Amino acid sequence: MKDKMENKAQELAGKGKEATGRATDDEQLEAEGRTDQMGADVKQAGEKVKDVFKR
Repeated sequence: MKDKMENKAQELAGKGKEATGRATDDEQLEAEGRTDQMGADVKQAGEKVKDVFKR
């Protein structure tokens, strides 16, 4: 459960960075936010796979 919450927090932080980058016209920050979101998505997919094998 802790990993899932950390992944969600990383996803939300990425969304925040992306939005801030877009608002300030900072392409690097926007890209960093998208990268953070993708990393969180990959981790969440891994958690789902682990959940399937626990059953």
